[in-house]
Amino acid sequence: MTPSTAAHAQMSLTDFETLARRAPETVTLEFINGKLGVKPLPDQRHGAIIMWLLRQCMQQRPELALYPEQGLKVESYRTGRARADGALAPYDHYAAQEGEWADPAGTLMVVEVTSFDPDTDQRDRREKCTAYAQSGIPVFLLVDRDADMLTVHSGPEGGMYRQSVSYPYGKTVTLPSPVGITLDTEKLKDYAN
Repeated sequence: MTPSTAAHAQMSLTDFETLARRAPETVTLEFINGKLGVKPLPDQRHGAIIMWLLRQCMQQRPELALYPEQGLKVESYRTGRARADGALAPYDHYAAQEGEWADPAGTLMVVEVTSFDPDTDQRDRREKCTAYAQSGIPVFLLVDRDADMLTVHSGPEGGMYRQSVSYPYGKTVTLPSPVGITLDTEKLKDYAN
């Protein structure tokens, strides 16, 4: 943790991992910026968006896999724990790692699909964006269901993404290197609220 985060952490990383292991299956816990967070269970449209994206990745880059609900060690010193809605990496990339939380090295992209809860702005749009950039993950794709748009964050440097470009549903979106996947997002209009 950074010095200021370490001094204000709600609990130790070890305590968090113990708590997360013992949590019931109906609860998903995360530990970002020294704070315990509860990730809401996804609704059906959230799951449909992940499946749509998974199919796009498999069709265009069969050597890669989009791992749903992948636990990652995040932040500058890997002291945070985030469960990404999707993590794109080479096929079998995480199989060699032990435990529930994987090192993010080798992860090409993370995906978050917003939920309709009061914490989504702080958690998905801010804290996770910073944590993923600090971890050096090249691309962070945010599917923002409040705005019916995708935001592609790329070029992590100095703990932040240098580029952030937003596209409304219906546009064609080319994800930057090293992902190199082009998304026709017209289908996402079917999942809009």
